[in-house]
Order: sequence, then C-alpha cells, then structure tokens
Amino acid sequence: MALIGRLFVILFGFLAACLVAGMIVVGAVLFPEFSDLATGPTDPSALNIVLGFGFVFVSGFALLPAMIVVAITEAFYIRGVLTYAVGGGVVGLACYLGLIPFDPATLSFDGIVRRHLEIMTGAGIVAGLVYWMIAGRNAGAWREPPRPLPPLPSRSPSPPPHSPPSS
Repeated sequence: MALIGRLFVILFGFLAACLVAGMIVVGAVLFPEFSDLATGPTDPSALNIVLGFGFVFVSGFALLPAMIVVAITEAFYIRGVLTYAVGGGVVGLACYLGLIPFDPATLSFDGIVRRHLEIMTGAGIVAGLVYWMIAGRNAGAWREPPRPLPPLPSRSPSPPPHSPPSS
C-alpha cells in the first residue's frame, strides 16, 4: 500500500516540476522582452494557452529521462538536494539535445543555440528542486518498515469507586 501512495507522490511531484519548468521555458524563450517592463500588460488568456503548451511540451519530452532519474534515486535511497538539481539539469540538457539534429559523420550537434541550451538546463535544475521538495526528500521511504507503535502504559487495578480509603 505504501508503494501505491508513493507512486501518486512521484506523479504529483513530476507534474509540478513540469509545470514550473514549462513556465520557465515559455517565459524565457517566448517572452525575452519581459526584462523591459515598459512593454505593457500581456493578454492573460493567451499567456495561459502558451503556458499550457509549455507544460505539455516539457512533460512529454522529459518523461523518459526524468523517470530514469526517479528510478535510480528511489532504488538507491538517494535524497540529496544536489542530486536532484544535477539530475534535473541533465534531463533538461537531454530534452534540448533531443530536439537538435545530430550529425553522425562529425559526431556533433548541428544548430545549438547557447541561450536555449542554458534555458532548458536551468529549467531542468529548477524542476529537479521542485521535485525534490515534493517527492525526493523521502525517496525510497516506501521500503522501510513502519515504525513500531510505543507500548501502551500498563494499567494497575484501580480500587472500586466507592470503597473506603485504605490506611
């Protein structure tokens, strides 16, 4: 039963991490002019649609690499925050490099945009930290036996309610 509950926590942590990473990617790639506050307000409904697509994009591409990191950390009881930050960065890097054409003749990627690489890696790091806050702090805890309950205090026989006090 603990494993089923843990799977729900892992799924919720993954979805929350993908939502945060999608917000970072959309905010950094599609709206680089946000650093200039004089551009005026943005249409909220359009922003919600774009954030939804960012969430779907990140969660779809990050599912397999992220599940590999989750399986490793759950199997070996790894709970360190730095592990999840590095793992998230590697997942972000893998997601970006998965979209870039690879030339097997020269063994290099063609068309890497450094800014986009940094955005995806940074979004992966933040997503790893969000996942750690939700699910990673207790990685592998489902395999530990539950703590035994403390023993109940022993009850000594009490005197009847209306008996005379003993002297």
